[in-house]
Amino acid sequence: MAAAVSAPSPALRGAVSAARHVAAPKASSSAASPAPPAPRVTLRSSFTQSPTAVTGRSRSSSCRQIAASRRRSAVSASVAASAQDAHLAAAEAEWAKLSKVCAVLGTQWGDEGKGKLVDILAQRYDVVARCQGGANAGHTIYDSTGRRFALHLVPSGILHPNATCVVGNGPVIHLPGFFKELDGLEASGVRVAGRILVSDRAHLLFDLHQTVDGLREAELAGDKIGTTKRGIGPCYASKAIRNGLRVCDLRRMDTFRAKLDTLYRDAAMRFPAFTYSEADLDAEVARYQEFAARLEPYITDTVHYVGEAVRGGRRVLVEGGQATMLDVDFGTYPFVTSSNPSVGGICTGLGIPPRALGDIIGVAKAYTTRVGEGPYPTELFGELGEQLRKAGHEFGTTTGRPRRCGWLDVVALRYACHINGFSALNLTKLDVLSGLPELKLGVAYRAPDGSVLPAFPADLELLGQVEVEYETVPGWQEDITGVRSFEELPANAQAYVRRIEQLLDVPVRFIGVGPGRDAMIVRSSE
Repeated sequence: MAAAVSAPSPALRGAVSAARHVAAPKASSSAASPAPPAPRVTLRSSFTQSPTAVTGRSRSSSCRQIAASRRRSAVSASVAASAQDAHLAAAEAEWAKLSKVCAVLGTQWGDEGKGKLVDILAQRYDVVARCQGGANAGHTIYDSTGRRFALHLVPSGILHPNATCVVGNGPVIHLPGFFKELDGLEASGVRVAGRILVSDRAHLLFDLHQTVDGLREAELAGDKIGTTKRGIGPCYASKAIRNGLRVCDLRRMDTFRAKLDTLYRDAAMRFPAFTYSEADLDAEVARYQEFAARLEPYITDTVHYVGEAVRGGRRVLVEGGQATMLDVDFGTYPFVTSSNPSVGGICTGLGIPPRALGDIIGVAKAYTTRVGEGPYPTELFGELGEQLRKAGHEFGTTTGRPRRCGWLDVVALRYACHINGFSALNLTKLDVLSGLPELKLGVAYRAPDGSVLPAFPADLELLGQVEVEYETVPGWQEDITGVRSFEELPANAQAYVRRIEQLLDVPVRFIGVGPGRDAMIVRSSE
């Protein structure tokens, strides 16, 4: 299917400087006046023919033309359907090549579109598992009818009835939010009973963690990290200092109150503004007794379950939350999350041994975005950044906050590729760039002393001072949302993708060209 040629995207027109406005040609002053009523027809020939005979012949000719037009339309539709079937068959053959244990991870600062790829792959896997993070992750997916689902803790495989969804030991779980998410899915007709397993080793995130998160941000004032205030950091802190409560503790309510009291007292000593009473504690314990009864059917030793699935040859898909540049070890610390969204989090958050991992797919936008505080070398300000935000609908799934937008940061992306060892990349939102006359790729960082940095730096002060060196490449004007094969992309779009591959030395096998499930170009791995 050839790419349809159209004007630049309306949302991006304002970003193109010196746009020419061509006025429509004026109507000619010598335009013909309305024709008078048609006179009676008189045929000048060697024989006479009635008007009725002429009308009958005209109708017969019109019918033949209509029939011919319909045949041409049918042939065109058949050809289009055949081409679509061929694309689907080729894509299916590529999906089938992926390993039995496959992971999808973010490469930038989150919001890359991981949920869509997981949703596509989930129908081909037996188990879909989350390995880290919490409700601070937001994955937007669409079902076959186009309905939108915003998931936060439930794995994206939930829309596929044959997939078992696992929340592993690595994530932290806020039960009120988790149940709200389940109730929303059930109300939309998605069956969740018997399809979700929750690790007995996962840590519980309480409302007090969310309160502490807000107090901590207020305390930092001008140096705030910009968290989602979902309590993720404080919960992981409880885990690290070993006073947190786990899902398995819900099965021992006789000791649950004492453990929760320790958590409350710890928060009260650290933050004078945090106060509680015995009645507050009793109410929380009573609430969690009800939660325990509801959660019981979901509680599982997921380390054993996933391990048996891997050893038994079942297909396991790992869904990463957040992204590498938010990793507590490898990201722009301290402006990071509190877990490991990089490849190491798969092993620690699910109990999968490193040697069992196969394909690791990195998801990256065709440009770069970031939510929250922290350095961002390729960030765009002004009209172009705003137009890119509008064209890409760049607002956080979890927080609704507008995302900061900028050119593709190849330095940061190469760093993520080195850490994770990606076997392939999924480049998303390529369609958003349609209509821009030129694009830029941030290919190097130059330090204040003029030297080129060999890699992404740990020093945030230095990162905030670097000058980005860009490569400028021509853009394309065509609408590519209907394109389903790489060869049908505009030449400049193909060149953009190939240049990214060259700079990263990682193949771009999957290309997103729209929000729907089918809006994906799948390239051959051969």
